[in-house]
Amino acid sequence: MLQINKLSDFQYQIPVTGNMKVPGMLYINDRILKNFSDDEPLRQVMNVASLPGIVKASMAMPDIHLGYGFPIGGVAAFDYYDGIVSPGGVGYDINCGVSLIATDLDYDEYKGHVDSVLDELYKTVPAGIDNKSSFRINSDDENEILSSGLKWAYSKGYATENDMIHTEENGYIPANIDAVSEKAIKRGKNELGTLGAGNHFLEIDRIDKVINPEIAGKFGTGIKNKLAIMVHTGSRGTGHQVATDYLLRLNEDSESVKIPEDRQLISAYASSKLGEDYMDAMNAAANFGFVNRQIITYKIRRAFEKITGLDSDSMGIQVVYSLAHNMAKVETHSIDGIKKKVIVHRKGATRAQPAGISDGYFQETGHPVIIPGHMAGPSYILVGLPGNEETTFSSSCHGAGRLLSRKRASEEFSADNVRDDMRSRGIYLRATTNKAVVEESPGSYKNIDDVIEVIQGARIASPVASLMPVAVMKG
Repeated sequence: MLQINKLSDFQYQIPVTGNMKVPGMLYINDRILKNFSDDEPLRQVMNVASLPGIVKASMAMPDIHLGYGFPIGGVAAFDYYDGIVSPGGVGYDINCGVSLIATDLDYDEYKGHVDSVLDELYKTVPAGIDNKSSFRINSDDENEILSSGLKWAYSKGYATENDMIHTEENGYIPANIDAVSEKAIKRGKNELGTLGAGNHFLEIDRIDKVINPEIAGKFGTGIKNKLAIMVHTGSRGTGHQVATDYLLRLNEDSESVKIPEDRQLISAYASSKLGEDYMDAMNAAANFGFVNRQIITYKIRRAFEKITGLDSDSMGIQVVYSLAHNMAKVETHSIDGIKKKVIVHRKGATRAQPAGISDGYFQETGHPVIIPGHMAGPSYILVGLPGNEETTFSSSCHGAGRLLSRKRASEEFSADNVRDDMRSRGIYLRATTNKAVVEESPGSYKNIDDVIEVIQGARIASPVASLMPVAVMKG
């Protein structure tokens, strides 16, 4: 049995043992801890704490569950000069993230259009594993997307200046695309504007509760019952291929960092040529992810226009925020009172900068933190709280987090029962397969209110508003 010490109602510590260089820090509560069916995600926290150059702690958010190398919900920072960068700390779906889009449409007035809008999106936004996009781009477009992100989308009329302002890093991270393989580039050409499978989704919501009216108003989510849309997807095959390419290179490189605890945590020193190449390729894939969500946003505007007969501006269809929750980012943080350049890995974790240290548009409010729940329950918009930079490198969770594995879910639920449950709640569901319905069943996920309680109680982020789904599309 692992030794876990309770520090507070919302914080537990795994003390340094074995090869750990720093403690493990768990942001959870008693109820979440009791729901662990095995110790593997916690052992992953310990394994990450054994990597070279790690600073402060190996952290886990309340949505923690088993991942590749790092746990999903894992956060760790490594010294830029002496530490590592780990593909396992980012994952295969680089810049998997969420876009939240607000509207001025009142649900009661437009609920008769909702199902038709989702049907239109089901036709125009390919979902599932093998479905390809009808949105064709050439090699020059692909290279520009990888190198300039939303700048490309803006130049082509698929993004507005407001969309860019309301996207993390303005939708562009500098990258040398020479570090991206031809295979990774090729995989992206037919997947721009696609949703993918697994836990990726597109859902139409209504604003259910306005918890902090002042901040909610500034985010554009301050009026109850207005329609909003969430899109959860990432860099698709491009990001997957980048991860595959660099894990292969790392396994072939004699200077790569391997630890006995977990071969999935194979890494490169950040200052090495291989480490620099991976960061460039990862950033290029992230740019693709920003554009992928933006093209879906463009299609959302067109779908609402087609079904309602109104133009998107008159409907107030605006991006609240588009964020990444699978990334490694070079940042400066105070470590033991000393400012240090570090690489913060957020694997299924969201940046949550508070007011004052946020950049750009959200400097006065702090960044929106978007936490989806399961497909039949609430999701939350939060804002980063002051002081979280000293505890979690301004990081929050990214969702409710799985309670059951996909295998367990398939054993406990049936597609017919899940569909009946959704229908009884008045939620319209479109999914590519029954497998997706079962694996993403509401009972497969943790209670999001427990998760939000921890995030708020640990002074990481504070709730601003909640959303309830009215129509859901699953890959």
